[in-house]
Amino acid sequence: MLTGQISMRILVITFLITLFPAISTAQWTSPREAEKLLGQGPNPAPDRGSGEGEGPFERLIIRGGTLIDGTGSPPRGPVDIVIENNRIVRVASVGTPFIAIDEDRRPENATYEVDAEGMYILPGFVDLHIHSGNQFKAPNAEYTYKLWMAHGITSIRGVALGPMEWSLKERDRSAKNEIVAPRIFIYERPGNGQDWKGGPVNDPETARKWVRYAARKGVDGMKLGASPPDVMAALLDEGKKLNLGSTAHLAQTGVAQMNAVDAARLGLGAMTHFYGLFEALYKHNDVQPWPVEMNYSDEQYRFAQVARQWNLIHKRGSRQWKALLKEFKELDFILDPTMTAYLASRDVMRARNADWHEKYTLPSQWEFYQPSRVYHGSYYYDWTTWDEVAWKNFFRVWMSFLNDYKNMGGRVTVSSDAGYIYNLYGFSTIEEMELLQEAGFHPLEIFRGATMHGAEAIFEPKGEKIQFGVVRAGTLADLVIVGENPIQNLKVLYGTGAVRLNDEMGRPERVGGILYTIKDGIVYDAKQLLADVARIVEEQKRERGIKELW
Repeated sequence: MLTGQISMRILVITFLITLFPAISTAQWTSPREAEKLLGQGPNPAPDRGSGEGEGPFERLIIRGGTLIDGTGSPPRGPVDIVIENNRIVRVASVGTPFIAIDEDRRPENATYEVDAEGMYILPGFVDLHIHSGNQFKAPNAEYTYKLWMAHGITSIRGVALGPMEWSLKERDRSAKNEIVAPRIFIYERPGNGQDWKGGPVNDPETARKWVRYAARKGVDGMKLGASPPDVMAALLDEGKKLNLGSTAHLAQTGVAQMNAVDAARLGLGAMTHFYGLFEALYKHNDVQPWPVEMNYSDEQYRFAQVARQWNLIHKRGSRQWKALLKEFKELDFILDPTMTAYLASRDVMRARNADWHEKYTLPSQWEFYQPSRVYHGSYYYDWTTWDEVAWKNFFRVWMSFLNDYKNMGGRVTVSSDAGYIYNLYGFSTIEEMELLQEAGFHPLEIFRGATMHGAEAIFEPKGEKIQFGVVRAGTLADLVIVGENPIQNLKVLYGTGAVRLNDEMGRPERVGGILYTIKDGIVYDAKQLLADVARIVEEQKRERGIKELW
């Protein structure tokens, strides 16, 4: 007869196989093998095939669309947009809604045309918080690049994208349009670089040496963390001299020494996530009152407890709340929240059952998402209603601050930090837009954050004018064309579209999804990009001998 302990183990294993049948115990990657693969960057994207994208053209004209230009201006149209090679040269108003277009008013001599009548045209989206995956969860960069491009994301800021040398090569290949990929901008963590011989960046002198090294390598900026104040000051000062941008994840391990306003005063350009924001508003604490059993290395504690800050701070509208907003604005500080990265924390079941997983999530990525003490961000070991309620309260306060900052003229950008916590590349950037609407942003304000403000975050530290992010003459031809009105429903930007009842047929149907993504004047069929992703997913399923994720 089996002992009670053995019987319980069998019951647990049976339950896991029942819950996750596609990833049976024989298919789980061992912790040792997983850690090895997690530390290796993905394979470079293959060269762009002859059938992947059309153009650039001597004179491309996009005809008859309704324009959302990225500045916050209302839609207007119909317009014809003239692109020569990879730059917009003219945006021409060609009529009035519901009146036939006067053909005599239209630009001529097109060498290629896109009929956008009844469609909406936006600038390509900019996602400022990107990681490309690794040999474990997303081993081929083609997969992530095409998911981003299929969702209209034409520029990404890697923080870091992958190993520095790999990222620099991929950036150059994308700039030459040798691969199907967004434009790539590279922000690196201090100490990164295969040929960096200066050791850990633990003092101001070494910090300055590393910044000079990174600038010589050609990076665009720095992704900072929980450095001591003197090291942070040296990094930011040296970076500013060399026109390097800066953003920071002010990790909980260092936030007691430096919160968001401390870092902004030193010259930090932007904060990503929320770390350091609530700590700058504490009412009766200087350090978060952690429970006695707290262990930061236990990620369930790490992510469950951080949400418990929601009621430790000065209230919305208080003198302290207003003062922090005012100082951030005076410092021209950018908030890059990545709310989508934490969305599962307030409803893990919803995130696990998202529409897109079965068709577009790799089995290897799905395995990474499952509760695990090895995989970063897979922290819901025993996630409870208490935890989700805390996160819902946290989101409510966080969103209030973001909306207040936007309302006083502060810049709030759109980013995803995809690849963790059931957060899928491309889809999560659109999800971030929906969260900003929940926070109180109008879709036009969201699109401005996802386009013009995102471009400003990249180019301002360089001392340059934006090269994309708005639709106007002189800018690079990075555009999104969608067949439905994204202001009426942001969900039409998802690759899976939105569900709408067809009253004529008496049944629901899916509508939307981006039709064309234009990067550098090259026209990509967004639906075909998604089909390529679905093929990649199916190939890995066959390799693993499974038909469904779970």
